Amino acid sequence: MLTTLAAPTYTVARLRAVLAIAVATLVLAAPAKAAPLVGIGEQNPSMFTDARWRALGLKDVRVIAGYDALHSGWQRAELDAYMAAAQGAGARVLLGFGHSRIEGREDHLPSVATFAREFRAFRARYPWVKDYLTWNEANICGQPTCKNPERAARFYLSIRRHCKGCRIVAADVLDGSRLVSWVRRFAHTVGTTKVIWGLHNYIDANRFRTRGTKSLLRAVKGDVWFTETGGIVERNNGSPIQFPESTAHAAKATDWVFKLAGLSPRVRRVYLYHWSPPPGPVPTWDSALVDSRDRPRPAYGVLQKWLVRFRQ
Repeated sequence: MLTTLAAPTYTVARLRAVLAIAVATLVLAAPAKAAPLVGIGEQNPSMFTDARWRALGLKDVRVIAGYDALHSGWQRAELDAYMAAAQGAGARVLLGFGHSRIEGREDHLPSVATFAREFRAFRARYPWVKDYLTWNEANICGQPTCKNPERAARFYLSIRRHCKGCRIVAADVLDGSRLVSWVRRFAHTVGTTKVIWGLHNYIDANRFRTRGTKSLLRAVKGDVWFTETGGIVERNNGSPIQFPESTAHAAKATDWVFKLAGLSPRVRRVYLYHWSPPPGPVPTWDSALVDSRDRPRPAYGVLQKWLVRFRQ
């Protein structure tokens, strides 16, 4: 009797031990959520010589050019300088396009053939660039693509056709009220929602909410890159959308950005905008990580903290 009773007790105990070890092994073997790649959106090439930028160890940057910038001498020179500095620093550039900056053409929406021709010129001038963004903040009505997501979708298809093997942000949108309807029209033209989607989630970041980011994640199936985001220090651009503004607020908003990135493993990249404030006493937009004297702001420290966490 004792032998009969002892045997199953021992077997159950042993089974429990084996199961516990197996579960622990599975937990340890399960891959952790990959940290998003982090980059900086910045138009000024002086960042590449800044010791504080180098100290972060970041190699990804984003820059925006007018779709027809190569026809403008000053824009071509600015972009050449930026690209040379980025290449010299070993940075990987996400090159995005937007409305024309040639006087009188700011509201012009190019034909697909024109856009494709301009893209081929960029591709020939900077053949080492492999990451592209179709149209910056394409769903806001400061851009000529605002009411024509179908045209923006055809711009994306033309880049895809002329840039085999490139990583292309199909649609780049701001987290406003028209986000979902706009991306659905875009996706209908492309024929799929499984592309790379770019999001500027300033509203979520600066109001400490998740609504816009979650809306995009629900509406599409592809990867999402935060192609521009950050905390507002000062803004004088006449926007009706109000945010708190200060270096302390910007630090808290930057922290929230990375919590937003944790909403889904599909959030694969985060580009904080930007590095240093524009010159002049009254900036149109300032969400910079360092001040005009290159001193780190609190948001810089928040970024450092998250980078350490991601690298552990």
